[in-house]
Amino acid sequence: MKKIFIIFLGAIAFAACNSKSNMATEATTDSTATTSPPQKVDYPYTIDHPDNWNIGSSANTLTALTALKAYEDGDIDKSVAQFGDSVRLQFDALDTTVSKDSLKVMFTRMRGDVKSMNVKMGDWESVVSKDGKEEWVTMWYKQTWENNSGKKDSAQIIDDVQLKNGKIIRLDEYKRKLHN
Repeated sequence: MKKIFIIFLGAIAFAACNSKSNMATEATTDSTATTSPPQKVDYPYTIDHPDNWNIGSSANTLTALTALKAYEDGDIDKSVAQFGDSVRLQFDALDTTVSKDSLKVMFTRMRGDVKSMNVKMGDWESVVSKDGKEEWVTMWYKQTWENNSGKKDSAQIIDDVQLKNGKIIRLDEYKRKLHN
């Protein structure tokens, strides 16, 4: 009986070692598959510059997040400091280019209607075009707020922020109200 038990344990140990070896081989195969050169993909739609983006800088991400966090905290001066002298804004029912001074007035008015605000960040991505001419940061988050009348609301928001020379020059915002 003891001999059968020892043989059985040996077989289990052998199987376990063999399984780990196969997993290591699979992991190696998977990691090399992701580093191989990209294949041309026949997409069902065409655009001028497909697959045109590389991972961007963390400095751009920091600028975009700093502007948003300062706005959330009601620090309009710190938020606006992250923007260039001229900023293109594209929100729902708004598409305009404003000066930094006008942006400050707009942000002050908008944030002045809000008693409290909270941003729950979901994710962000910084990208740069392969030719280096465009740099963007996209942020995905849930924003909740209470207005000065005590009404609470929330929205899922995507902000696309274009940067140039470390400053935000364009802000496109896409919002879906959640209606708590």
